[in-house]
Amino acid sequence: MEKFQSNPSFLLIIGLLAAAFFSATFLINRAISLEGGHWYWSAALRFVFTVLFIGFGFVLFRGLSYLKYVLKEYIDNFRFWTISGTIGFGFFYSLLCYAADFSPAWVVATTWQMTILASLFVLAFFGKKLSKKIWFFTFIIFIGVSLVNLSHIDTNNLEALFLGFFPVLIAAFSYPTGNQMVWEQKVKREQNGGDTKIFKNAFIKVFLLTLGSFPFWVILFFVTNPGVPSSGQYISVAMVSLLSGVIATSLFLYARHHANTTSKLILVDATQSGEVFFALFGEVLFLGALLPNLLGWLGLLLTLFGLYFLTKLK
Repeated sequence: MEKFQSNPSFLLIIGLLAAAFFSATFLINRAISLEGGHWYWSAALRFVFTVLFIGFGFVLFRGLSYLKYVLKEYIDNFRFWTISGTIGFGFFYSLLCYAADFSPAWVVATTWQMTILASLFVLAFFGKKLSKKIWFFTFIIFIGVSLVNLSHIDTNNLEALFLGFFPVLIAAFSYPTGNQMVWEQKVKREQNGGDTKIFKNAFIKVFLLTLGSFPFWVILFFVTNPGVPSSGQYISVAMVSLLSGVIATSLFLYARHHANTTSKLILVDATQSGEVFFALFGEVLFLGALLPNLLGWLGLLLTLFGLYFLTKLK
């Protein structure tokens, strides 16, 4: 298994699996919003459930001492995990849930694909050198995703498009920034001879980033005054937490951890474009939506083309 962990094709498959689980977020959050649930609880409860699910798993499979070991890491490096968790999880998910109040799920999912381009700028900010080929194929992926969704735009509902655009745009930069901060911290500890066992377990990283975001959720509660969660919101958010917060995020961070070159990091980040397609075909299968038109199929082919060639870059 270890010999495949850094293989681009293996990382592509893991990344796409993560995208499949991530795609449930957009549909469930939109459904919660339409039922009158406040966006704050859709966001905050997800991370409460995530801590409970993963913490229970630590105790069940590794014992209470293992949970104490993870919590010690959080306490010893409280500042780092709070900053990275607030940016990577707090800003990211609160803004996605906020946008769901104003925009259909497909609008949020489409705008979210800006994270593919955002990842390039974030990596460049952290000093990574990116080849022109990486920029080229990543732009192709973004164009492909955009074409798929342009084929479904309702010109009579452009207001929702703009109301949901800017929060998701900020979220698209926040998520890769938080993830890259964790990646950089891992490299820093390796260079300084520190303990890096924490960074080799995706569940631990999700748990620590989630804990790190808690101060943000407490502050946001008093800012938004959201009242109490609506009926049924607990179950819906628990589903999002399990599918996206635990399974998808852990798969994604696992792939990112084993991406040992900049091009592989780009590849893993780019697999998030698959969320649009999983959401689209999920709607076709379960909600009776129509298949893409010619423009939509062109976008699908362009995206697959871009992903394929990203796997070939060194």
